[in-house]
Amino acid sequence: MNISRLKELREDNDLLQKDVANYLKIKQQQYSEYEIGKRLIPINYLSDLADFYNTNIDYLLSKTDKRESLPKSILK
Repeated sequence: MNISRLKELREDNDLLQKDVANYLKIKQQQYSEYEIGKRLIPINYLSDLADFYNTNIDYLLSKTDKRESLPKSILK
């Protein structure tokens, strides 16, 4: 995972680590460890972050450079 993507998205939205941590209902230190790559992010948090930033998990995982979220109809 490209950990700089998390920081980039957070900063692009003028958020602090504590803001994102509050959204995920975790401690700021735990989120910081995700952002610097010290700890792996659980899939449910990846999903929540993708929704939060209106992007997709593949973008968060650096599988694509397309930042937009995937259409919901793709899942049908």
